[in-house]
Amino acid sequence: MAMPEQGLSAALNAKIIGAGTEPMVLAHGFGVDQSIWDKITPFLAQHYKIMVFDWPFSGSVQDTNLYDPVKYSSYDAFANDLITLLDENCLKSSVFIGHSMSGMIGCIASTKRPDLFKRLILIGTSPRNINTDDYEGGFKSSEIEELISSMETNYFGWASSFPSLVVDSNDALSVEKIQNCFTSMRPEVAVTLAKTVFYSDQREILDKVTTPCTIIQTASDIVVPNSVAHYMQEKIKGISTMEMIKTDGHFPQLTAHLELVQVLGGVLGF
Repeated sequence: MAMPEQGLSAALNAKIIGAGTEPMVLAHGFGVDQSIWDKITPFLAQHYKIMVFDWPFSGSVQDTNLYDPVKYSSYDAFANDLITLLDENCLKSSVFIGHSMSGMIGCIASTKRPDLFKRLILIGTSPRNINTDDYEGGFKSSEIEELISSMETNYFGWASSFPSLVVDSNDALSVEKIQNCFTSMRPEVAVTLAKTVFYSDQREILDKVTTPCTIIQTASDIVVPNSVAHYMQEKIKGISTMEMIKTDGHFPQLTAHLELVQVLGGVLGF
């Protein structure tokens, strides 16, 4: 069935904010929603026309039928959604900022529709989380199996404990925010999405990415080790640079937002 005009944008709570004319898109990662960007949007909105939205798995999306675990068993469907959102809102040559899984979604979308993307900014992004003989993704297969198992066994217990591992534990408010986002997700959605994310291998797409990229990495992130950022910079076909932020954890937009804005200003020239 064809989506009515603005159909997906409305369903995914898409909003346009900001005083600028150049388009920017902010795409959140696993388990959270667009509010993850709230600390940095006031700065970016002075320079850009920004689109924020919630992915179908987010607890903030009203229509629970939007998330089909079969459809979203690969990043391809997310990339198609991203393209639809950009087309519905007439956004071309945008600066795309993707956090975590959304970084790879942006990479895939840029290979399908390069006209929509001027620059990709990838925060805490990984093409593959599981180690292989010649690749350090950060996790052994057994560790991912254990993580998925703990989600299946006691999702809300997992959702209350995992954030303190991935968010700088010195920032209690940010830990609590991620806990609230995770617990607002339906457990069955969270588990199937975790399998999509943690078993994904998108390394082959990097050689097809020609849009200029900036990889932003924190000093210590248990989800995405620095080795992954270096690997991505080496493998991405287009011009790519890497920026480090001196903070711990997977969510610099929460725990080091001023430093992140400074890095973005340096990259984008504002």
